[in-house]
Amino acid sequence: SKKFDEEDARPEVAICRTRQEAVRKQVVAHNIMWGTAGTMTGLVWWSFRRYNYQSRLVALPFIFYGGTFVGRVVGDIVTGRNAEFARDRFLASLPAKVYYSPAEN
Repeated sequence: SKKFDEEDARPEVAICRTRQEAVRKQVVAHNIMWGTAGTMTGLVWWSFRRYNYQSRLVALPFIFYGGTFVGRVVGDIVTGRNAEFARDRFLASLPAKVYYSPAEN
């Protein structure tokens, strides 16, 4: 990640900082989502330890899939993505390396 001068007040730099922060939040929240889904699946596997393996195999995919939704909410809350503006989410969704040439008149 590129470091920008803290005292630089140009609007381009402010947008880049905002985008970097939004991308960081998105990446951390995504990792938390997978961790939550895996943790929920592991806990169900452990709680079904006295049942046969067929009951585990039936339950696990549904719990894992539901855990991704729970994890998305938890990740957004932990990283603060639930309080960011739609503009920040849009900036995070832009492609990484796109170069624009100046408009020709």
